[in-house]
Amino acid sequence: MADRSLKDGSDADYEFTCTPCSKDNIREEADKYCPECQEYLCKTCIRYHSRLKASQQHKLLDKRDAKQGVVVSRIKCLFHPDREIEMYCLTHDMVYCLLCIATEHRSCDGVNTIEDVSKQCVTQAEIQSLLDGTQTVQDKVKSLTVKQKQNVTAIEKEKEAIEGKLDDTVTKLMEHIRTLKRETAKCLNDKYSTLKEELVSAISVSGRTAEDLKQTKEQLHTIDSLDLEQQFVRMKLVKKTVQDANTFITEGEAEGTKFIDFTVNKELTDIITKANSIGEVTTGIVDEQELKQRQYTIKSTKEINVKLSNDKWVCCISDICILPDDTILLTDHYNNKVKRLDSNDSVENVYDFHARTTGICSVSNSEVAVKLNNNRIQLFSVGSPLSKGKTIDIKNGGQFGLTMCCGDLWSSASNCVNVYSTSSYLLKSIVKDQNGKSIFKSNVQHMSVTSDTVIVTDSSDGAVCLNKDGVVIRELRDSRLKNTRGVCKDDDGTVFLCGYQSQNIVMFNRDGKCLGELIGKDSGLKLPVSMFFDGRRNRLIVGCGDRSILFVIEFDC
Repeated sequence: MADRSLKDGSDADYEFTCTPCSKDNIREEADKYCPECQEYLCKTCIRYHSRLKASQQHKLLDKRDAKQGVVVSRIKCLFHPDREIEMYCLTHDMVYCLLCIATEHRSCDGVNTIEDVSKQCVTQAEIQSLLDGTQTVQDKVKSLTVKQKQNVTAIEKEKEAIEGKLDDTVTKLMEHIRTLKRETAKCLNDKYSTLKEELVSAISVSGRTAEDLKQTKEQLHTIDSLDLEQQFVRMKLVKKTVQDANTFITEGEAEGTKFIDFTVNKELTDIITKANSIGEVTTGIVDEQELKQRQYTIKSTKEINVKLSNDKWVCCISDICILPDDTILLTDHYNNKVKRLDSNDSVENVYDFHARTTGICSVSNSEVAVKLNNNRIQLFSVGSPLSKGKTIDIKNGGQFGLTMCCGDLWSSASNCVNVYSTSSYLLKSIVKDQNGKSIFKSNVQHMSVTSDTVIVTDSSDGAVCLNKDGVVIRELRDSRLKNTRGVCKDDDGTVFLCGYQSQNIVMFNRDGKCLGELIGKDSGLKLPVSMFFDGRRNRLIVGCGDRSILFVIEFDC
């Protein structure tokens, strides 16, 4: 099917589009193909191509010759990009150019020409195996990148907490302490900057590795268009890319989670004039399995009325999510709205729909998705106001529950979870476990995601924890929960589940052990439907059904 392009205000069909122009999101019809650069070129790019010293000697072919397989592109050496790969080294199981062999592999065994070693065909099974391996590594790189980004957020919060301790200490001290404070703050900022630089650098490498893997997959999909020699070369290069990615993942995972800590000098208040510092700023790596479970003590509870003057019906807060600027968005099911809860807990209308809103989740730092009972998911760019984007068709849009996991949208659908790509494709339906047994006891409800793990509630006594492939990791069940609806997690891995019928909230630790009730049925909580943990303000926000109320639980620090 021809590419679609918008040019001069009208639609145009192009079978071949210019490669350089497409990188700038511009579609122009291609006239020629350069086998050296492996790019299609439009008339304008042909002129530039012929002027550049590096490409002016390249022989351009008719675009249709390239499509019919007339072009046999030669893959270049990784270490000498101006030379073609011609040799294979059995010792290192890798392909090289003649210069590599002459300088680095003269003493290696099993050095042969590509022509001699490529007579055996690359099988479809080998290609599929390498595709699967590449996908696995790509998923791991994604997970590692998410973990690294979370680590950046964590040390930023730790930095803020340390600065708070510094300020509390400084207020009790004299001018001499202020001088010491500046020295300690400098140490903190230096170590924080070093840690953040390391993490940002690691994230950048993760991004490049992910892009390399993406390109590798694309190359594997087109490997059949190459001759036997180039198939062999391509396979070896792909294997190296995957091996390098695995090495990078192993090294990244071995590093663990970085942190910054601060210890107050207890002798300071007694012998202030003899002290050398306010405290010690240190960095380190924490074993996440040994993290201490947080203990929750309720400081206070309050109710926030979220009904607006133009609301026709009582409000049912079907879902809650938070934006990067800490603004909280609510879906009002009965009034077909998305509402905003600002930093002062004031409620305002953000967007009206012609269908009931059943779920909302963050898609990226700049985009949210809203689930509607007309069997659609509507994407929005975050801003004031929201800017409407792509629409995705789904099944069972009237069922509460929507989240994003590893780049895909998970949507509750009666007795299962449907997983969609952001391109509107239904990727899979999660219904049964490996033994063919139904995963969920009853209708699926809300979901909470952390990295590549999703916790899914059903309308019974708890929830099921799944990995990104839909495999059951554990179940979170307690007889005190009846008609479980909302679910959320804090930064330490504590899981909160609310029972709509039992009108309570039950907690579980990161290993699935029940920690007991946080809120009992006599606490004043009525008809809880949705939940969100606001870590920045140390509170739990509960959306209630048929009451126009948010029930807010504030915790002691």
